[in-house]
Amino acid sequence: MYLFLISFLSLYGGMHLYAFVRVRGSFSLGRATTALLAGWMLLMTITPLLVRMAEGSGFGRTARMMTWPGYIWMGSLFIFCASLAAIDALRMASWISHRFFTTAIPGYLSKETACKAALLLALLGSGYALYEARSIRTEQVTVTTDKLPASVRSIRVVQISDVHVGLLFHESRLESVLRAVRAAQPDILVSTGDLVDGRLSREEASSHLAPMAAMIAAVPVKGGKYAVTGNHEFYAGLDQALEFTRKAGFTLLRNQSVALPEGITISGVDDSAGRRGLPEVARPEAEILRRLSPGQFNLLLKHRPLVVDSGTGHFDLQLSGHIHKGQIFPFNLLVRMRFPIPCGTTIAANGSIIHVSRGSGTWGPPMRLFAPPEVTVIDITSEPSGR
Repeated sequence: MYLFLISFLSLYGGMHLYAFVRVRGSFSLGRATTALLAGWMLLMTITPLLVRMAEGSGFGRTARMMTWPGYIWMGSLFIFCASLAAIDALRMASWISHRFFTTAIPGYLSKETACKAALLLALLGSGYALYEARSIRTEQVTVTTDKLPASVRSIRVVQISDVHVGLLFHESRLESVLRAVRAAQPDILVSTGDLVDGRLSREEASSHLAPMAAMIAAVPVKGGKYAVTGNHEFYAGLDQALEFTRKAGFTLLRNQSVALPEGITISGVDDSAGRRGLPEVARPEAEILRRLSPGQFNLLLKHRPLVVDSGTGHFDLQLSGHIHKGQIFPFNLLVRMRFPIPCGTTIAANGSIIHVSRGSGTWGPPMRLFAPPEVTVIDITSEPSGR
């Protein structure tokens, strides 16, 4: 916990310091304005921590009041700092070129102009990111197999992931996700983790989360609903998260498999966040995969888009999420360094298929930039044309 706090405050505080120094150096700010800006940035740096403290103490309404300005500011600041860093890198390259090759530095690359351009990009980018976060897209994936029974032509699986029901994700946003789910007419609905977020008091959970659990439970799915845990189920409080997931109508697969009459076996594994602090033991995922029958179509639900060394070949299709495609560009470039399997559909060398969802909701800032939320429709069919 202390390592996380130190890392968070260092990174987020560093972004604020960078922005403050560049803004103060680019504009003629008086003492009062400078002090006001410094105070605001200091408050915004610690606001995410204050939100979590308010949640944990049962002050849900106070937490929500701080969440909207705090997290929209976080997303906007990231876009501003990324834009400014890119422009400053260009200015540095121009300076080096001038210093060593005596080329002229364009006048439009002054630090004042750079800061103004970054502010404009942050304003436009933040507005679009708020809009894109509410623009659910349906992604289609078709998987052809010879493992379905002769009586079953196709099975439609709909995946939601990383919904993050909590302080910022209300009924209106959930309804837009469920509208896409209902339109797909799924045989099976799966959630690949982080369905719920935030540690609310029991009273807050009853008033805020219970109606949304009922909304999900009301979605008609004839073949059942299945879910696995993500890291935020553990962060939010496992018991509360599991209770919400079950009330939403999902069967939780916690390192276990279930064989369905339609000819597929669905396996689900707990997120690795649940093993923190425990002795290192053999991963349950490897044992589950070894027990699967190769004659069945094996669907693996796993929150993080990682594959154990012995995993591919034992499952036919793995559905994952977690990375949100970075959520706000250019964070996706950093995400690829930790999770090399990209969002979208990837076919492994031995034929196993992995689909990584961009996620259906948002974490932190209620914003997405060049990473729109998705509901994934997967047709598992014995015929190339599907339905």
